[in-house]
Amino acid sequence: MKYTELKNSVQSGAQSVYLLEGEDAYFRLNGEEIIKNAFLQMPELNYAAFEGEDLKGSAIAELVSAIKIYPFMAEKRIIKVTDFYPTEQEYETYLKPLFEDFPPTSVLIISNSGGKRGVDLKRKKAVTYVDCGKAEPESVARWVYITFKRAGIACSAAASENLAAYCLYNMSRVAVEVQKLIDYKGSGELSAEEIDDLVYKDADYRIYEMTNAVARRDFTKYCAISADLRSKGFDEISIMNGLFSYFRNLLSAASSTLSDSAYAKENGMKEYSVKKNREQAEAIGANNLKNYVNLFYKCIADVKNGILTPPSALQICQNTLFFSGK
Repeated sequence: MKYTELKNSVQSGAQSVYLLEGEDAYFRLNGEEIIKNAFLQMPELNYAAFEGEDLKGSAIAELVSAIKIYPFMAEKRIIKVTDFYPTEQEYETYLKPLFEDFPPTSVLIISNSGGKRGVDLKRKKAVTYVDCGKAEPESVARWVYITFKRAGIACSAAASENLAAYCLYNMSRVAVEVQKLIDYKGSGELSAEEIDDLVYKDADYRIYEMTNAVARRDFTKYCAISADLRSKGFDEISIMNGLFSYFRNLLSAASSTLSDSAYAKENGMKEYSVKKNREQAEAIGANNLKNYVNLFYKCIADVKNGILTPPSALQICQNTLFFSGK
């Protein structure tokens, strides 16, 4: 199920094992709280937490024993394990017997960011998989809008979308920025200008803005963003690496014959991101992208080989981006 379905799901009763898996830490942490709020009583006696790194081989037996302990004056005992990626052999030896006859008085929460090797837990018996991957941009923007509204603050849909984009749709960051603005504003109308001034723009988003400036040949905007990145610790090489990586990703998306959804699945991306990358690539032009990728690669290599200084290399790249003929 999706994270957004979890709250309704727990109202129907507890499942044996909840696998909260995905890159969004906000969803994983809040998913855990939803489960604990629904079923945990007297946490000082009926809750235990483990680190998956400590559970290798026979050490998993300690987790199994904790799950089998009967709760104290409560219906459920909750056990949480973080970053738990048992091997197939470890699953067969220690977990399979447990999962096939799971104690009705316990709930196991497994919180995994994903991306590591291990047995595919979400397909195992007794496991309820909760997708904690990054939400779609529209869902994040809607959450921002609704959260402000509930707090008595009016914020336009466009401004809510901007805030979500500045945080790259990462709910952990979005939640922090929204709460900061609620504390700042208190009530009334929150303007787009206030969001622009008060919300920290992720460095990757600023790189995205820089490429937009390149596509429009807006040198003034480019310089303003570059200066902002410099003030946050970026040097010439960091800026060149960021632009090189972004142009390379745009070129890859534009060159692929796969559909948006197929390309997203193949590269571990959201379909929305692929669509935006292809729109950006079209605005810049395929031939320009190829030239930019080759140029940045050569300039970065020349810096590493001592042929160019970082300021000179960045200057060459900037001159090509803004002042050479298309």
